[in-house]
Amino acid sequence: MLFENIRNLREDNDKKQIELAEYLNIKQTTYSKYELGKINIPIEVFIKLADYYDVSIDYLVGRSIKKK
Repeated sequence: MLFENIRNLREDNDKKQIELAEYLNIKQTTYSKYELGKINIPIEVFIKLADYYDVSIDYLVGRSIKKK
């Protein structure tokens, strides 16, 4: 499943995949696969990303248009 909001948030915040990968303590290639929907994103990663961007997990996965 492709999670466009994860990529959009990263780009809107002028972050590179490597920066997020380092924050999440994963490889950049793994992060790239998350954005492309090639592998499932663990809930722990969703939680960290939601905290990082100060948004809801529902927003990250596209279930809500509200960031909070």
